[in-house]
Amino acid sequence: MKSMVMPLTRVSLFCRPNGHKTLSFPLTRNPSSPSLSPLSLTLSMATSPQSSAPTVSPSDANINKDDVFQLIQAHQENAARLTPVEEIRTFLDRSVRGMLSTFSKKLEGYPSGSMADFACDANGYPILAVSDLAVHTKDLTANPKCSLLVARDPEDRTDLVITLHGDAITVPENDKEATRAAYLERHPNAFWVDFGDFRFMRIEPKVVRFVSGVATALLGSGEFSGDEYKSAKVDPVAKFSKPVASHMNKDHAEDTKVIVQHWTSVPVDFAYILDLDSLGFNVKAGYQGDTFKLRVPFPRRAEDRKDVKTLIVEMLQAARPHS
Repeated sequence: MKSMVMPLTRVSLFCRPNGHKTLSFPLTRNPSSPSLSPLSLTLSMATSPQSSAPTVSPSDANINKDDVFQLIQAHQENAARLTPVEEIRTFLDRSVRGMLSTFSKKLEGYPSGSMADFACDANGYPILAVSDLAVHTKDLTANPKCSLLVARDPEDRTDLVITLHGDAITVPENDKEATRAAYLERHPNAFWVDFGDFRFMRIEPKVVRFVSGVATALLGSGEFSGDEYKSAKVDPVAKFSKPVASHMNKDHAEDTKVIVQHWTSVPVDFAYILDLDSLGFNVKAGYQGDTFKLRVPFPRRAEDRKDVKTLIVEMLQAARPHS
């Protein structure tokens, strides 16, 4: 694995309002769930109007943006996270769409690009459901060499971007059912995969490259071989990221803000959870008109979804010791 860590720069850490759109989160509740979840109950008991204020207050007039930058820099350099190859393997496993680049059959010598849905199989290989009528299918049939680019946050030029280079191979008949199941797990409404002109192809990676800015806490840039990528493990907690983040952002936004301030010592006016894994979670936060991303480590590794709930409650109780 070859990698390079980028130096911290202030301009990358703060995203000005006119240069960065605020993310919106589609928050949904499971209809079969009770109106108040166990996590809601536990967090409600851990929170009270009389609880003490966090260590760092965003209203503190003595805290300016330069000081905040230094706090972010000091904390994020040592914040626990997955190894780069584990983070990339996990992120791709949860992703569903990217930019597929092929060698054009019609315009020889020129590249061709198209947006494509995909899902990863057990080896982490991206699976494509392609129609024989599509231009990119004709390209891949003539030349299997391709790349798949996936951006974690397309609106944020400093966030993680992955480019997987490999060969697109038609899935053999004996792997078709497992491949179909893996694809439909990510795209349950893709009824067209059973149409006669559709088939599955998988991209077998040769090299996986990544680049990111300091907003992803020094992940930096580098590349892995296909074997290194395949050998990496998908984080077992990341599959719970979406429902946990949605619940916290919808019902416990103020608690997230308190946790972030206490455990990072960075003042924030708001904080929304973007995603999480067994070692912690990532938030998008704001302070005095600037927006930035923070990595917030758990006090210890989370073992499962229930353990995530326990850790969040423990972090909130530590941030509000008198609740």
